[in-house]
Amino acid sequence: MPNSTTEVSVTVPLLPSLRHATNSSSQVAIVGSNVCPIESLDYEIAENDFFKQDWRARSKTQIFQYVFMKWLLCFFIGIIVSLIGFANNLAVENLAGVKFVITSNMMLVGRFSMGFFVFTVTNLVLTLFASVITAFVAPAAAGSGIPEVKAYLNGVDAPEIFSIRTLVVKIIGNISAVSASLLIGKAGPMVHTGACVASVLGQGGSKRYRLTWKWLRFFNNDRDRRDLVTCGSAAGIAASFRAPVGGVLFALEEMSSWWRSALLWRTFFSTAVVAVVLRALIDVCLSGKCGLFGKGGLIMFDVYSENASYHLGDVLSVLLLGVVGGILGSFYNFLLEKVLRAYNYIYEKGVAWKILLACAISISTSCLLFGLPFLASCQPCPAGALEECPTIGRSGNFKKYQCPPGHYNDLASLIFNTNDDAIKNLFSKNTDFEFHYLSILVFFVTCFFLSIFSYGIVAPAGLFVPVIVTGASYGRFVGMLLGSNSNLNHGLFAVLGAASFLGGSMRMTVSLCVILLELTNNLLLLPMMMVVLLISKTVADAFNANIYNLIMKIKGFPYLYSHAEPYMRQLIVGDVVSGPLQVFNGIEKIETIVHVLKTTNHNGFPVVDGPPLASAPVLYGLILRAHILTLLKKRVFLSTPVTFDSNTLAQFRADEFAKKGSGRADTIGDVELSEEELNMYLDLHPFTNASPYTVLETMSLAKALVVFREVGLRHLLVIPTISNRPPLVGILTRHDFMPEHILGLRPSLSRSRWKRLRIRLPFLS
Repeated sequence: MPNSTTEVSVTVPLLPSLRHATNSSSQVAIVGSNVCPIESLDYEIAENDFFKQDWRARSKTQIFQYVFMKWLLCFFIGIIVSLIGFANNLAVENLAGVKFVITSNMMLVGRFSMGFFVFTVTNLVLTLFASVITAFVAPAAAGSGIPEVKAYLNGVDAPEIFSIRTLVVKIIGNISAVSASLLIGKAGPMVHTGACVASVLGQGGSKRYRLTWKWLRFFNNDRDRRDLVTCGSAAGIAASFRAPVGGVLFALEEMSSWWRSALLWRTFFSTAVVAVVLRALIDVCLSGKCGLFGKGGLIMFDVYSENASYHLGDVLSVLLLGVVGGILGSFYNFLLEKVLRAYNYIYEKGVAWKILLACAISISTSCLLFGLPFLASCQPCPAGALEECPTIGRSGNFKKYQCPPGHYNDLASLIFNTNDDAIKNLFSKNTDFEFHYLSILVFFVTCFFLSIFSYGIVAPAGLFVPVIVTGASYGRFVGMLLGSNSNLNHGLFAVLGAASFLGGSMRMTVSLCVILLELTNNLLLLPMMMVVLLISKTVADAFNANIYNLIMKIKGFPYLYSHAEPYMRQLIVGDVVSGPLQVFNGIEKIETIVHVLKTTNHNGFPVVDGPPLASAPVLYGLILRAHILTLLKKRVFLSTPVTFDSNTLAQFRADEFAKKGSGRADTIGDVELSEEELNMYLDLHPFTNASPYTVLETMSLAKALVVFREVGLRHLLVIPTISNRPPLVGILTRHDFMPEHILGLRPSLSRSRWKRLRIRLPFLS
């Protein structure tokens, strides 16, 4: 190894590498609707000398400010997300309401062709607007956003997923797309919206907008932002379904990869704020100040409040719902995966194809929603109905559509309506004889396939509500088939059907159970809800993964799961660590540093000390690329290869090394150095993490994965087992644990054999 006092470039490897295989796993992923480069997040705290000195210098007041600001930001997250959720629902109810009222009025006077034209054109314009702003302004806003947020909380960063531009397009685009009668939901986009709000609040201020208050700078690191984004995702679910506890459990069960009690309290606090604010806003709307809003809408009203009565004999019905729901849910995931892959091929042709596809889906949806009710026969209004029959206007169980006075169209009551009102109609009590078998079956098939084809368009679109609608129609159909053989009413079958289909598609249990209980406001459903969710999830797990994991795989996110694949137990760390390895001296020449930064894209570099600082090469630690760039921009260089003194260190501030927000990151191209500066030196010791996580090269790959994921690492240093070898073998990153990389190095490993074994022996997971 070259002496740190000599002018030897490290373009020649400083340490002889034992591994020369290059990691060929993908470094890009589909974010929203565009392919973007991805990075890993630094959840590990870089405990260098400079950080320790700054932390010891903090007063009790500063520590109090740090804790207080965390709680204050959680409060603001709850306030803002609840206001957005309310405004979202208010806008959709009024936009869709006006559209349905105008169309219905035309149909009442026999102008069916004009009604169809207005309905189709309105939907097309709304869809076109949503797709255009998504495609051209913020492509990262496409889709539900849950896969992106889930990947972020696992340690995967992607450009623009939490920017203000993405936040605005997510809100406006989702309102427009849902109002266009597309079979998509608001819950997924609300999760992404909550995460965006949390990330923006945790940016640490903004020089551009002159938000430089020092209290805002406490959260210039990935670890604190991760906690805030978790709170934001929980608040999004709470605002979508008015389910504060369900939101917390959703973040715990589905979104977060790391959890602790302090985060539980803050998440619960954020969702509690959401619940209180929504309750206050609902009271305002009940006074009639919200336009068409206030007489329907899933997130604001209890959809089922009857006391549920059931007996032991009804357990068989629940078991049937769970088994069939699991099969249907896994089949739904299978078809959605195929459709999304097909859409990806279409999207490769350009933005115009994305918009054309969205418009085609909109026109097809409008034709089905308007035309299918004509196939249903008119039903006479039931005697003693609790509401006006037929219903004139937007919502209600008794849509008149083309029927004569005193009759209603049961299929139109479901299909020619908003998704929220359709769910309310399906869940409603005392409606066992209001819907015909054929109408429910047609509605189920339509929702099943339309939701699959609608999700992948270039617009903010969720899956939660479409899956609930589809599951509710399937559950109600089963209840109608069983008839008098079950004591459960059809509305209760619809609730359990929604639960079974959600469990079969999304594979969540605890959070879905609580969300549906909070949604229906009926704790008596708990035993049956638990049984149907457990069965549907168990059945569906035998076929494929949950829907969000499948979407993450399609998008290419390098997600680390909580379990190690069985073939990883056959390998050691030394089998997969990749190279070549780039290493810096503790005191390095500027020219060498600049050359390495320009010729590599690594984000972490080992720092090794040799003579005269050490008698033999010894690993000192790891320094991040961002910190090196900060040092180069600061231009505090040394004319001779010596260490920094205390006066030199005093020129640096801790916030200069804090990670920037969602703006453009610094690059080596931004640093311009003179010829004289290139011949100077830089002491990396004070800014190097002297205690990075290390593992022996003989550790099993499965065990290393557990360490890497549970600690939330970006780099894991691999050291040799023999002392007379070089001090470092290589660095493990997230991509080294990806199956594509491992099986590429070891093609003899049969992954399919292990997959079959895991299905038979679930405990291997």
